[in-house]
Amino acid sequence: MTVPTPTPPSGHGLLRAKTVVVTAAAGTGIGFAVAKRCVEEGARVLISDLHERRLGEAAAKLADASGRLAPSLLCNVTRQEEVDALIAGAIDELGHIDVLINNAGLGGFAPVAEMTDAQWHTVLDVTLTSVFRMTRAVLPHMTGRGRGAIVNNASVLGWRAQPGQAHYAAAKAGVMAFTRCAAMEAAESGVRINAVSPSLAMHEFLSKVTPDGLLEELVGREAFGRAAEPWEVANVMVFLASDYASYMTGEVVAVSSQHA
Repeated sequence: MTVPTPTPPSGHGLLRAKTVVVTAAAGTGIGFAVAKRCVEEGARVLISDLHERRLGEAAAKLADASGRLAPSLLCNVTRQEEVDALIAGAIDELGHIDVLINNAGLGGFAPVAEMTDAQWHTVLDVTLTSVFRMTRAVLPHMTGRGRGAIVNNASVLGWRAQPGQAHYAAAKAGVMAFTRCAAMEAAESGVRINAVSPSLAMHEFLSKVTPDGLLEELVGREAFGRAAEPWEVANVMVFLASDYASYMTGEVVAVSSQHA
């Protein structure tokens, strides 16, 4: 049985007057969905991505949704100088940063016995080390203001096993552990750091990089009989970014209907 996909809820001002920076926000995945939900919840949002054309298209879509310019900056999250430039540029554009959403990640399929060093290091660099770089860059700004929220995108693969995903699963487990440890360090300065852990959010790019038959198998594991829509994951990220989650830090929240 497949439970029908609900209609996205309307905005309720959860992020009214807040400023948000989202990485990997071009395209059709969770990054764009959370940027759009933040706009709908009243935030001023700056989006970033590595892909210039897709980033421009995403900014235009956000402008249509909000009725105002959606600023954007190119950034390769594997390069510290570009990460630093993104944070500095966002502060110049927005005045300050209330929320950072670390969404950048890279998957792929490779059995351990066949995985190259390059495959391993690339996935960990984009998926895990980028979270460290972005957090390190923004924390002085947030701790100096005595407030702020960081939301990281992890995965249920940080807890569960799936063949061919050792590099991605290790990276996402690292995101979870990093989230918990960084949150303890930032708490005394009033900065909260949490993560979401989606199971399966369907979007166009995912189908292009997933082996034949695997998506159908993964959908079959979901209690609702369908994958999540990216906006359903984004809703939980918005909650963690909002003042409704003021007493939550170091938490990893599953956004999943997978059977235990």
